[in-house]
Parts: sequence; C-alpha cells; structure tokens
Amino acid sequence: MASPIEDYALVSDLHTGALISRRGSIDWLCLPRFDSASVFGAMLGTEDHGRWLLAPEADAAVVSRSYLGPTFILQTHWATDTGSALVTEFMPVGDDRASIVRRVEGISGTVDMRQELEVRFNYGTVLPWMRRDPDPHGERLLAVAGPNALVLRGDNLPRAEDHKHVGRFTVAAGERVDMELTWYPSHLEVPRLTDIETALASTTEYWEKWADHCDPAQLYVGPVQRSLLVLRALTHETTGGIVAAPTTSLPEVAGGERNWDYRYCWLRDAALTLEAMLGHGYADEALHWRNWLLRAVAGDPEDLQIMYAVDGARELPERILPQFAGYEGSVPVRVGNGAVSQYQGDVVGEVMVALARLRDAGVAEDNFSWPLQRALMTFLERHLEDKDHGIWEMRGEPRHFIHSRVMMWAAFDRAAAAVRSHGLDGPVELWDALRDGLREEILNHGFNKELNSFTQYYGSREVDAALLQLPQVGFLAYDDERMLGTVARIEQDLRTGSGLLLRYATQSRVDGLEPGDNPFLACSFWLVEQYAATGRSGEARALMDQLVAYSNELGLLSEEYDPVHHTMAGNFPQAFSHLALVRAADALNSAAPLPDAPAGSSGSSHPTERSR
Repeated sequence: MASPIEDYALVSDLHTGALISRRGSIDWLCLPRFDSASVFGAMLGTEDHGRWLLAPEADAAVVSRSYLGPTFILQTHWATDTGSALVTEFMPVGDDRASIVRRVEGISGTVDMRQELEVRFNYGTVLPWMRRDPDPHGERLLAVAGPNALVLRGDNLPRAEDHKHVGRFTVAAGERVDMELTWYPSHLEVPRLTDIETALASTTEYWEKWADHCDPAQLYVGPVQRSLLVLRALTHETTGGIVAAPTTSLPEVAGGERNWDYRYCWLRDAALTLEAMLGHGYADEALHWRNWLLRAVAGDPEDLQIMYAVDGARELPERILPQFAGYEGSVPVRVGNGAVSQYQGDVVGEVMVALARLRDAGVAEDNFSWPLQRALMTFLERHLEDKDHGIWEMRGEPRHFIHSRVMMWAAFDRAAAAVRSHGLDGPVELWDALRDGLREEILNHGFNKELNSFTQYYGSREVDAALLQLPQVGFLAYDDERMLGTVARIEQDLRTGSGLLLRYATQSRVDGLEPGDNPFLACSFWLVEQYAATGRSGEARALMDQLVAYSNELGLLSEEYDPVHHTMAGNFPQAFSHLALVRAADALNSAAPLPDAPAGSSGSSHPTERSR
C-alpha cells in the first residue's frame, strides 16, 4: 500500500520529479520527463509496478526529514537501536541527464540498511532485462527494455531476488555509501559516472541562488519561498512549460473516480504561476514561459487548446491503465486528459491578464508575441456566444459560466489597455465595445437579486468558489455590495465544517460525475485574499494559518484536503495550491497589519507539526 500523500517528498531536476515516502521508497518517477511513462509506479498500485526502497532493515524511526535549506535536496535522519544514519537524496540539476542520487552516511553506531530495486518501464507493464557489467569504477547494474535503459552505480549493488534486486549493507559512524540511478536511451552508450560531490555542490548552489533572487515577503516568508520553489521545480528547464503537478490519478476523493492526469501544462495554471513569479522578481522565468506559450499555441487560433505537453505537443488522449489498482483503490487510473478537447472560455482571459502583468513589469512585446495575442482575441471574438466547460473542466453539458464570462471581459479589457497604455496596434474600439457589452450581460444575467449573489452560470441558483476571482481581475471592487453578497452566499453554501471551501456543489451533477469532493485548497486561499482586501484581517490570518498548517513538514501542498480523515487528497504537489498561497500571502502583506500582529511576525517559518 502506498504511503499517505502527505508522507511524500518531491525531488526535481527541472525535467521530472520523484516522490519519496517517509518509508524511504521512491514510489513515483517518470523518466526522462514529467509526462513520460513511469519507471516507478508503486504509488498507484503495488511494489510490482516499480519502486526503489532504501531504509534501515530493522525497526527504525525518522528523527527528522527536511530539505537542505531552500533546495530540493532531501535529508532524512534515521535512528535504530544500534545507531543512526543520514540519507541524502536529490536529482542533479543542470547536467543534461536524468538521474537520482542517494547517499547514506553513518552518524553514530552502526545501521543495517536494505534496498530493493524493482524497475518497471511503461507504467509498470514492462519487466526489463537486467545484468551486471564491469565498470571502470567497479561494477554497474543495467536495466534495458525497448528504448529505455537505466544504470545503477555504487557500492554494494543489489542482487537479483524474485524479479527484483535486493541489497544489504552496514554503515558505521563516519562511513558513506553513494549510489546513482541514471536513465538513458538504450541505443546510446552508458553515461559517464557522476562526480557526486560536484553534483551535490552545484545543485545546492543552483537552488540557493534561485531562492536568493526572490523579492521577499514580510509575512509567511517560509511558505512563500517554498511555494515559489515548488513552482520552479514544476517548470521544465529547457522548454519553459509548467506542469500542474508531477503525478496522475491521485484521487480527489479516496475510492472515487475523480482521478486525473496533471502532468501537463495548463495555460490557466501557468498564467497564474507567471503572475506569482512576477510578484517576487522572477521576470526571466515569466518571459521563458511566455516564449513557451507562443510556440505551443502558434498556428490557427481555432486550434487553441487549454493544455499542452511540456514541449508544446498537442496530442494528449485520455486512456485508462487497467494494470493499476489505484491509490487507495481509486480507479480508473488515467493518463492523458480528455479535457484537452474542451472549450474553456476563461483561458484566454487568464493568459491576457498574465501577459499584461508582464508588459507592465517592463518586458516589451516582440514581433511574435503581440500578433499572437491579437490572434487569441480574434478567437475569443468568434466564440463570444459559445457555452463552455468552465474552470473546473466540467464533463457535463456546456454552460455560460459566470467565471468564464468575466475572464473573457478581462481579456478584452487587457487588450484595450495594451493599445492605450503601451501603444500597441489593435481594434481598441471593438474591444471596448465587447468588454462593455459583456459587463452589462454578466450583471444582468449573472447576478441573482433574490439571492444577492452572482451564480455559477446563467440561470443557476448555485454559487461557485471561482466567483472569488471576479475582483482579482478588476471586474468589481472587493468591497462592492454585489461581491460581498456573493462572498456571504459562498460562505453559506460551500464552506465546510472545517472552514474550507468546496469548489461548487457536486450534488447538482453539473460536472457529469458522481457527487462527492473534498475542499479545494486554492479556493480557500482566494477567500483569504477576499477577507484581507475587505478589512476582515483577523479572519484572513486565521484561515491562512490553518491552510499553511495543512502542508507537510516539507512545505508541500496537495490539490485538496480531506478534513474528515485529516489527510491530503488529489495530485501532489499541486502548482495551483502553491500559487494561490503566494497570492494570499501577498494580499495579507498589502493589508493593514493587526494591532497585535505587526508585519513580519506571522508565518516567518514553516510549521513543524505534521498534518496527520
């Protein structure tokens, strides 16, 4: 059985990421990219779907587990009856290879260690041919199947034992055992041996320099920094694509069917990530994403998708992997994502808002970027009256979702501002007219006077937490009476006993799925922002503290949180949750401080308590 989601750590090389449990098992790793097939897939099935365990053989306790400063270098301090040891694990950054390093150092006494290596290519379906070869530096273990190959180097290599490789070794105080597992195309030569000391130093230096570049916050310094680091870790270094999460099919509800593949680049999520990055000084990263966007969406605007692969590829067909029993029995396990073919009217708006922020930060448009944005606006004009599937990718009937209509309003608003404020060319009178027409339409058809609230879609009596984004893009002031009425309705209808917000009422079946969902963390962070902007600072701080405490001891957040079972839910770690945390912290930093809580006093470090 897989560990609880909150028991996992992420290590990343900016091309892919591995999830390592507190038990010392790498249970999820796709090589060489985030959206490649898994090599280790035990998180969605059993050990037979691939994993790499490295832990003390006897009963042992985790004394501490943390990242080495502002990095993704994981350190776990183990203690047994006979001694203690430190395990350091990381993926080297910047060496043009896909590998993971694990180092065991004896601290006191002696510790008997055990490793189990089960390599299963192609999502657990392909058992490789494995052999031991001589190596200029000793010996190496090779695993080959079709186009994929792995090489394991190090002392005390494991030996074959019942379709897996098992090894045992003892580390004493002052001793060190290193091992490295590297992926490479099977038709090429085995990669050279990594100088682990050099790789560790350069990887540490990379993350520390990146973190040092951050414009700091006054409040929630630790959570904001870690969230920005997560957003960077989920960015493909070469292409600039930002994945929503490194995982697939971690369920929104244990045992349910809401299991989706998030290892792709959503325009919406990436645009919001760009805004979070820009707010803390990362203009280069934002420009890198803009260039990825231009390549990904280039072509006929009618072919616009809401998501792409990390390299901009468009074919992401959804299929079910029957070999997996699913995390906590949650099936189906999916790869690809059927939402790729949906029309979601909000996406162009989020992209235009983010690119406007980039312009306002001083990044000039080039001879490619503005013409492409004009093409996006033409696309939006053609689809102005179309119903859509909305921000939550409803699998039911398309609707005129209020959030989508407002984001379309925002697109025309930012396009018109680009002409007036930045001297760019475009049909500004047309965009003004479409913007103003949308605003009148939304106010007339989207606001229910009886409920004193905006609703989820035209004709609905339900609300949607996405309505909290209306003031974020300037459609209304945060303290507009209609917005305050909407917030009150959201609190009444979508806030759970834990104080967290659901996205919407799934009992309405508007999404075409069986009812049931857990609170979506980003929505509650949006509520923090709303509270902070309307003088409800005490409530904002209390909710923010509650949300930050739901991260694990490494500062990582999932997509949702199950307040009944006190466990994380959904894909992990989730970019949307972390970018929303940054927005909420920025909103609190901008709000007047509480009399008894001067700026800088709250959230300066990460909570040490575990979430379970």
